[in-house]
Amino acid sequence: MGERSRVALVLGTSTGGIGRHVRSLAAGLSADGYRVTVLGPPDTEVRFGFTAVGAGFRPVGIAAGLDPVRDGGAVAALRRGLRDADVVHAHGMRAGLLAAVARPRTAPLVVTWHNVLMAGGLSGRVLGVLERVVARSATVCLCASDDLVGRLLALGARDVRPAPVAAPVLSEPTTAAADVRRALGASDRPLVLSVGRLHPQKGYDLLVDAAAGWRDRDPVPLVAIAGSGPAEEDLAARIAASGAPVVLLGHRDDVADLLAACDVAVVSSRWEARQLFAQEALRAGRPLVTTAVGGVPGLVGDAAVLVPVRDDAATVAALSAAVTGVLDDPDRAGTYAAAGPRRAATWPTEADTLSRVEAVYAELLGSDG
Repeated sequence: MGERSRVALVLGTSTGGIGRHVRSLAAGLSADGYRVTVLGPPDTEVRFGFTAVGAGFRPVGIAAGLDPVRDGGAVAALRRGLRDADVVHAHGMRAGLLAAVARPRTAPLVVTWHNVLMAGGLSGRVLGVLERVVARSATVCLCASDDLVGRLLALGARDVRPAPVAAPVLSEPTTAAADVRRALGASDRPLVLSVGRLHPQKGYDLLVDAAAGWRDRDPVPLVAIAGSGPAEEDLAARIAASGAPVVLLGHRDDVADLLAACDVAVVSSRWEARQLFAQEALRAGRPLVTTAVGGVPGLVGDAAVLVPVRDDAATVAALSAAVTGVLDDPDRAGTYAAAGPRRAATWPTEADTLSRVEAVYAELLGSDG
């Protein structure tokens, strides 16, 4: 089937989970005989290397936010790039919107929904209208968490299916944990790690505020946040103003090394579907503290400390208590560290994710592809 099928994978700006998922799909689909082209911002090819796993790549400047001028150019570029596609598979609402406008009418549109809209005000209302348009334009909507399934059904989508996104397996650590800790300045103090895009959704402001309250602890924990994104400047200012023991590491390719060196991993997000860093932390056998949002509770079960999300002040207090509770109790930390890999063994693999997607393509294209 796959050897005659041309699949176009469309994504917008990504520095983490979505891009890694698209790379995983591109690799698996290419290996199975599909002719795969990824269409997205030029820096996604630099970061994720789609061509290195057998896919073609066409640069398309899909902006993170609404931009009529850039969006017009993106639609024109997508129309050229999608002309011969048998199936178009967009990732995220922005990519889905532009792909819905640009795709050939003969090509079914699959949209994988990775996130929920969190914007407020006029922007939120406009995006809400566009979200409904994408939901109703898609031939099939794949949802990374169960709450997204409910949301898409409420928006009037025609065909909505759960489709858990597996985190690509990290490579083994290559640097000794002691050397990683020394380089970060945490040789003789607890190391708290978080990894993700620096975006308001990720709640790093909550983690910074929690860490600011740890300055009187002895020794003072060091919080390391790896990632880049639009909230970086605001977070740096917040850290400086509060004196929080937090260091922003920027984008890192050595997450496996960082995880092996940390004492506790933290997810402080205001919403998540199937959180990739949480998956990495549990697989690595690191104690995990995470906010109980979106699809996270169903993902981690009882293998992580779940923090309820209420107002910001209450969430900061609960997050602080949860992290210090793990740091202060080695037995508890060990229990969670052991539970992580057991929980991870129950999750769908990248191969399972690929199989589900290929089954959708087969259904849409016919058994002969």
